[in-house]
Amino acid sequence: MRKKIVAGNWKMNLSLVEAVELYQGITELTVAPQVEVVVFPPSLFIDRLMTQFLHRIKVGTQNAHPVTSGAFTGEISMQQVADMGIDAVLIGHSERRQYFNETNEFLRQKVDAALANNLRSFFCCGEPLKVREVNDHLNFVKNQLHESLFHLSAEDFQKTVIAYEPIWAIGTGLTASTEQAEEMHAAIRSWIVDVYGATIAENYSILYGGSCNPSNASALFACPNVDGGLIGGAALKLSDFEILVAETTWITSK
Repeated sequence: MRKKIVAGNWKMNLSLVEAVELYQGITELTVAPQVEVVVFPPSLFIDRLMTQFLHRIKVGTQNAHPVTSGAFTGEISMQQVADMGIDAVLIGHSERRQYFNETNEFLRQKVDAALANNLRSFFCCGEPLKVREVNDHLNFVKNQLHESLFHLSAEDFQKTVIAYEPIWAIGTGLTASTEQAEEMHAAIRSWIVDVYGATIAENYSILYGGSCNPSNASALFACPNVDGGLIGGAALKLSDFEILVAETTWITSK
């Protein structure tokens, strides 16, 4: 059975006090053994959260640089992230692509550096509205994966997680329909079959990101090829995030 994952991307939000309170609440949630919960807080808060709460819930970083060290003011390296005992790193989020001009080649370097430091990549992919409107979304996402992720060996690929995030549905209040989400997730799994084989594809977790919230999570998580969510806004409110974790647990127990 594929692992179900609920990951919270806090982005550039919350004060330290708010982050501690939210993380403490998450550590007290009832989580089924087959469900994994990961949070991606602002990097400044990570050490405090992991130290104060003994790393009860897995913590990842929202960004890291592929070069080990050097004159990259303001950046942190994958090696430094690993030294902190962090589990995972977000790579390829649409906001990094859009606002910081991160290319598929640069993201490939990040994936390789993460693996070299035993970090699990949560690799984001997804299309903008203009690509969706001309019905080229499948080719667009397939290209992202081939240029940044599918170069990995089978062993290394299984240390990653893919999160599909339709860019037009991030922070807009729009959400992909269950049909749209399932179409893309099924396509991604078929491409994994082509590159890595059916066994790996069947056991690989693919998450949905894009305005997933308590009102639509049940339908999205029930899609055959959706294995949980990368959650943005709904991850900032404990009561909302708790519902998403519960929905994932319920779907898994069916």
